Amino acid sequence: MEEKKMKMIIAIVQDKDSNRLSNLFIESNIRATKLSTTGGFLKSGNTTFMIGIEEERIEEVLDLIRETSRTRKQFMTPPINLDASMDSSAAYPVEVQVGGATVFVLPIDSFQQF
Repeated sequence: MEEKKMKMIIAIVQDKDSNRLSNLFIESNIRATKLSTTGGFLKSGNTTFMIGIEEERIEEVLDLIRETSRTRKQFMTPPINLDASMDSSAAYPVEVQVGGATVFVLPIDSFQQF
């Protein structure tokens, strides 16, 4: 029996996008492990999907991630550095871009299911 070439996709998306993406994975018969994670510039809630997938389906998975993981603008108040001299903009919210996805595609040496 010929062994299929497999890849591991690790996709980190914003929590706001994770349920829709998870549903699309189910509809497309893509098995994904979903982990709650925190990090990034805003230390906000993220979801990390770990997906073992056949090499020929990588673009299909990436298209679903692109379709659901949109960037958006959000206002945040920067942390105040007490060591720095205070200027007039220190306490005002600034607009930042959040969302999107960070995706890693890795080779898999072995794939087994029990």
